[in-house]
Formats: sequence, structure tokens, C-alpha cells
Amino acid sequence: MTIGVDDDESAFSRLEDNKGLAELWLRICGRLKGEVGEVEYRTWLTQIALGPIDGDEITLLLPTRFLRDWVRSQYGDRLNELWHNEVPALRRVELQVARPGDPAPLQLAEVAASPVGSPSAPEEQNPATKPVAEVRSDLVTALDSRFTFDTFVVGKPNEFAYACARRVAEKPSSVGFNPLFLYGGVGLGKTHLMHAIGAELVRSGNVSVAYMSAEKFMYRFIAAIRSQSTIEFKEQLRSVDVLMIDDLQFLIGKDNTQEEFFHTFNALVDAGRQIVVSADKSPSDLSGLEDRLRTRLGCGMVADIHATTFELRISILEAKAAASGVVVPAKVLEFLAHKITSNVRELEGALNRLIAHANLFGRPVTLEATQDVLHDILKAHDRRVTIEEIQKKVAEHWNIRLTDMSSARRARNVARPRQVAMYLAKQLTSRSLPEIGRKFGNRDHTTVMHAVNRVTELMERDAAFAEDVELMRRMLES
Repeated sequence: MTIGVDDDESAFSRLEDNKGLAELWLRICGRLKGEVGEVEYRTWLTQIALGPIDGDEITLLLPTRFLRDWVRSQYGDRLNELWHNEVPALRRVELQVARPGDPAPLQLAEVAASPVGSPSAPEEQNPATKPVAEVRSDLVTALDSRFTFDTFVVGKPNEFAYACARRVAEKPSSVGFNPLFLYGGVGLGKTHLMHAIGAELVRSGNVSVAYMSAEKFMYRFIAAIRSQSTIEFKEQLRSVDVLMIDDLQFLIGKDNTQEEFFHTFNALVDAGRQIVVSADKSPSDLSGLEDRLRTRLGCGMVADIHATTFELRISILEAKAAASGVVVPAKVLEFLAHKITSNVRELEGALNRLIAHANLFGRPVTLEATQDVLHDILKAHDRRVTIEEIQKKVAEHWNIRLTDMSSARRARNVARPRQVAMYLAKQLTSRSLPEIGRKFGNRDHTTVMHAVNRVTELMERDAAFAEDVELMRRMLES
């Protein structure tokens, strides 16, 4: 039931009735729980209580300043939206810390923790008092269904890390190394492998799994301290069969959280449980971590995910394009693989944007469309091109020697690439015709002019040749 805008007095009179307010709050809690998930809801939102209504403002109370600030920063806007959707006349939701002298608030956290869709059914038992085995699933931060072993494209830079991850997922109790430490730069596939391990283990149903980022580990630890439930927190983590912590570098400088993780690490290893950790650097390079923790992290299997090669980037793009059902020409995939070299996430994002554009407007994916759609990404990679770079790239593309660019050879298989290089030098640099000629074996400026005109004519008559030249130009601009 949504209360109309034109019924302000009736709306607030209903809100001031505890029963009506309770039903409204339950609906909001149910929607919020459905959006953020069971883990997030129980960690941060079950301690919210309803405070007083004052005019067109309602107050939500939290037990500590830390929780108030966290809920305000992460969920404040959404809480405002949900309340306003139910009661348009309600203009503001205020988050405050409960004070000793405040009237007893309307507590709905336990009821709201019931499954979404049945808000009136109370929990049979408070989650904190349940046996650990029953709440292990709460420790699994939402795993992305897209990140599986089947969708992970394997190549030389990541094949060792992939093999180690598969071994853990298949036989976590007998892998022969503990922990598995995955490290590499941003967007190279660490989180993908972590999610793939978690998904495989959860699917098997034979082991209990806890997966979270190091940031989540820290916030849950702090929340446990605030709510005086550190014993339950420790017991939950130390009873799982596999603990996975992503982005461990986040713990640098967080001494208390590092200490808790160290003790959890030792307890699990001593009990023969498996640990998987990822970070952006190897254990020895995480200088902000305590020495004892870095030593323990390095005593297992350390697997580096190297920067991608051109071949791997092409494989990734081909797999993503095939899954999308949109035809993406090989020339476009090659261009993207040359253009975006350091980050697979950015590479996939660029392809996704192209595919979305093609689907929305019903237009084919072309090199021209790629440049238009991805202009902001391409602009970020813009740089000055030299004639030497042009000569090298053209020679590689047409499989001739670099020295042929300045030689006297006039065979067509040499002369045509040389003319293309001159054309691109005119298009991509600010050098004059005489300067370009000197870079090509001290040729006269008229020779350069002839080359530019000849390539322009050929591009107008031969679409395949024009596409080749255009691809070279875009690669050089990357």
C-alpha cells in the first residue's frame, strides 16, 4: 500500500499508529534486504530501529556512531527513496545515534530479518545464536555468476594461477599447498578466479566456504567489536573449510585487523583448512603488512598473473564477442587488443559498450563506429606518433625488413608498404614533406607527395586495403 501525495494528514496519522508504521517499515526492510542480500542486511541493517516522527521527517536510530555513519554513507540515499516511495509526503529520513534518554524505539530488526516475501513471519531464532554450521553461507559475499572457470580465458600469462585455482576448487582438503596466494595487477583476473573457486565449492556442497574482500573482513570485524560479538565472528570464520580473502592489500596499515586475520589464518592452517588470498603484489612486496603475516602468506603457493599478451587479449575478446551474439569484425578485435593492453576489465568494458551500441541502434560494429563510441577511452590513450614508430609498425604488418623503408628497392611488395608508411607519416605527424622524405632514405618531397596521393586513390578503390591502412592508423594512435 502506497500512501498518496494528496493525503498528507491521513498519511501521517497512519504513520503515527504503531501497527501501520510497523507494516510499512517491514515492507521497506524486505525490499532493502532483497536488494543488498542476506549478508549485507544482517551485518549492517538489522540494528536499525524506528524513532519518532516529526512533521515530514522520520528518524531511524542506530546504537553507535560508527554504524550510523556507515549506514548513512552506504544506504542513506536508498532509505530516503524507499520511504518516499511509500509516503511521498515524507520529505526526510534522519539517521541518529540512539541516546539513553530517548523513548523506546520500535524494534523491527528481528522480524525484518525474516525471508523476503513473508515479512510478518518472525525468525525462529536469532542468527547470532544459531550453530555456526547453519550460518556459514552468510559468510559468502555475493558471488558473480559470470565469473566461473568456464568463462575464464586461459593463456600463458595466467595458466599457472588457473591450474592452482582449479586444484583448490576440486580438492580443497588435499592440494598440497596452503595458502594459495594469487597476485597481479588491476583487471588481470584475480577476482574472477576467486569467484570461480567459490562458485565451484558452493556448487559441490561438500565444504563450507567463506569468501569476502579484505575490506569486508575489516568492517565485519569492527562491527563484531561494536556489537560485542567477536567470539561469534571468530567461531564462524574459524569453522569453515575454505576461507577466501580478496584484495588483501586493503589491510595495509590496519594493525588490529591484520592481527585478527593472522590468528584466524593460523587457526585454519593448524586445523588443516584451506586458505586462498589475492592481492595486487606478492607477499614479499606487501611492505605494509606485518612480517609474520607476510612470511606465513609466502609459505604456500604464490601464483603470479602476468600482464596479458596480444594473443590472450584477442582470445578474451573473441570469447566475449561470441557469447554476445553480435558480429564483431576481426579488425575491430585486433584494434582493441592493440589499443587497451594493461587492463582486461577495461578491455571487456570497451567491447561491452560497442555491443550495447550495436544492439540499441541496430548498426554493425565497424572501425569507424568503434572510434566514435569509444572516443573517451581512445582519447585517454592518445600520444604523439613518430615516423620511426610508423615505419616499424608498417614493416611488421607487411612482413618486410625495417631497412626496406629507406632502401632503393622498388619491388611492389616493398614499395607499397613504404608508400603507406609515408602516407601515415603525413597523416599522423606534423613533419613537412621534405622532413618525411629524409626519413625514408633521403627521398625528395615529390616522392612523398606521390605516395600520399597513390595511397589515397587505392583506399578509395579497394575497401580491404583501406581497412588495412585505417587499422594501422588506429593502432599507431593507441
